[in-house]
Amino acid sequence: MSIPLSRRTLLGASLAGLAGFATSGCAFTQDSPSSSSSAVPEDTSPPVQPKIDGDLVYFNWADYVDPTVFAGFSKEYGVKVVQSNFDSMESMVAKINAGNAYDLIFPSAKWTQRLARGGKLRRIDHTTLRNAESVFGTYSYFADPWYDPKSAHSIPFSMYKTGIAWRKDKLGETLTGSWADLWNPRAKGYTYVLDDRDEALGMVALKLGLDLNTSAEEDLKRIVTELKGLRPNLRGFSSDDWNNLLSGNAHLTQAWSGDMVAVLNQAKDAAKYGFEVAKEGAPVNSDCYAIPTNAAHPGTALLFIDYMLRPENVAKNIAYIGYPMPVKGAEQVYAPLIEALPQCAVTAADLRQDMMFRNGTQQQEQARDKAWTEAKAG
Repeated sequence: MSIPLSRRTLLGASLAGLAGFATSGCAFTQDSPSSSSSAVPEDTSPPVQPKIDGDLVYFNWADYVDPTVFAGFSKEYGVKVVQSNFDSMESMVAKINAGNAYDLIFPSAKWTQRLARGGKLRRIDHTTLRNAESVFGTYSYFADPWYDPKSAHSIPFSMYKTGIAWRKDKLGETLTGSWADLWNPRAKGYTYVLDDRDEALGMVALKLGLDLNTSAEEDLKRIVTELKGLRPNLRGFSSDDWNNLLSGNAHLTQAWSGDMVAVLNQAKDAAKYGFEVAKEGAPVNSDCYAIPTNAAHPGTALLFIDYMLRPENVAKNIAYIGYPMPVKGAEQVYAPLIEALPQCAVTAADLRQDMMFRNGTQQQEQARDKAWTEAKAG
């Protein structure tokens, strides 16, 4: 089986982009972790019903759904799937804010919150989906997640965590189990940090015992200093984690758990690769299904979500993308894929540890963006 390129090529938002979101209906908000309140505008449109109302206009990461699943949906319901792809959450939201119409999008947790609060997402009635119970009846976390109370505008699609991957043939069988392992001098010139603002800043924050999403001035100064201290060891910032490992460009890299399935499937000797979850904590994230308010065919989109949740399609898609899906029975499908690296598993317990990236105020986001720019400048 050939695994497609990494789907985790997120980029840090630019200052211009941040200002744009604040004025275009996707303003920054600040939630407490335990908050269940929502400032989402009231949706007065009739509930979406899962029915064919046109072809499916689909907007997602490239290669994030098994082509045979698309083909099966098209054949069963007699519709076309018109695909477009984005390469970052920022570019996805920019397209939506520009008025582009899509029936189905796949924002991550924090971006789902931002879009919903900007009035950009349709409400979803879970009772209209035959297979919704396979999600919410198994993963209770998603019944009322912080980013979308009651999951009113989204259905969870995939999950992943961030850790450290390394070449055992270069650095040995085990590391110390800490984010400090990325500073290993033996990997000098062959070390990568993900080219992702939240992941990079969050990793150092955890190493220093700080809050994952800190935007405090003194905290960010310490984080920038740490990252600058790592710069002499780095080969670069790159989100192509799995390919860097396979090519030999990386002996050590910050990595997304799902991408390690690509390593295991394509490596000539999978035993050469390791993946660890740092003892200081591992960021966990989720991508979601969501239907924009200007979707021309919301019924088809909802029907496709329900089709994707069928057990046979869950199994196909997990094997194809290498990322677990929070659906009943998915754990048994994913486990054989990561048998050599069981640390890649993402469980309901991981989700409850409150280690997700969150939205801050515009000022807080700008402070984090400034720190990221400074850290990358060296």
